[in-house]
Amino acid sequence: MRHDQLAYSRALGEVQKREMLLNIVRLRYGEPPAFLDTTQVIAGYNFSRSFSGGYYGYPASAVSNYLFGTGTMSQAENPTITYQPLTGEQYAENIVRPISPVAIMPLSLGGMAIDTLLRLTAQSVDGLSNVRGVGPFGGGSVRFYLLLHDLRQLQLAGAMTVRIATDDPSSSKGGKQAGPSSGTDSNGSKAGNGQPNEHIYLVLTSTADSNLQAIQGEVRRLLHLNAEINEAEIVYGPYPKKEGQIAILTRSMLAMLTQLSYEMEVPEKDVHSGRTLPTIGQVGIESRPEVVIHSGKEAPEGAYAAVFYKKCWYWISDTDFRSKEAFTMVQVLSTLAATSHSGGAVVTIPAG
Repeated sequence: MRHDQLAYSRALGEVQKREMLLNIVRLRYGEPPAFLDTTQVIAGYNFSRSFSGGYYGYPASAVSNYLFGTGTMSQAENPTITYQPLTGEQYAENIVRPISPVAIMPLSLGGMAIDTLLRLTAQSVDGLSNVRGVGPFGGGSVRFYLLLHDLRQLQLAGAMTVRIATDDPSSSKGGKQAGPSSGTDSNGSKAGNGQPNEHIYLVLTSTADSNLQAIQGEVRRLLHLNAEINEAEIVYGPYPKKEGQIAILTRSMLAMLTQLSYEMEVPEKDVHSGRTLPTIGQVGIESRPEVVIHSGKEAPEGAYAAVFYKKCWYWISDTDFRSKEAFTMVQVLSTLAATSHSGGAVVTIPAG
């Protein structure tokens, strides 16, 4: 276990990176993504050894006295790996449905950059639109990126945070509609089954820094919040339903990967031949995609993740930390989106 548990963990992590990258490439060329869950890894071992020896002695001839010995040792490892493809309702739940803001926003509390997080997961914030994976420029509002820039500055300075609150399930009213994912209400709050409803709030914390106060004022203006408000509930949707709310229209994993695919680098001949559409440009203050994916005929050296697809290599550079960080965030979001799982077989392996 000291050696193999880490080895299997590394191998599984590398495979998951390549699978995610391959699905981004496949989407760029009009193919549907396919995911396989590794549900079980069972390592079986067989170890045996034997040794025999003896001594021959002849009194008349001491020179002929000698020892002899023989030994054998063998070891075999036979792992059994079980895969389960995502299909049907599980595919719709994990890949097609938008991820709830209640699941997304707390990630910023763990140190994830809020601008990268929203650029990946939000299609719009209070009507300010992110780019889409269509057209030569993908649309998008310059003010959307200005908002993300301001939020990141406040996050770095500790002048912004998010707060999670829960309601008493006994006080919940009926008639709620389905939200962006199962088990959520129309605001994207977790609900149902007698469990407390979760709500997420954006909090602009008090500060004596005049520069940060000016940035907070700009954030309020972009989000159409009252100048005196310091806290606003984040809800799912294109526009807020009442004053004091921030509406985030979140993306599904499919939309997120599609966006990344149309920002990646592809061979020019594939665009000219009609195999794929042109790469979309950036909007406003953004100068590069969140995840920079390169392409070329030769296999890359020292890549963070690389896949070979139809006579061409696609990879993320190991020296591009921003791309690696965003790509890791995509994998974390994929895990969060996996809200339904089928039970696997239970296998007990005797030890010793």
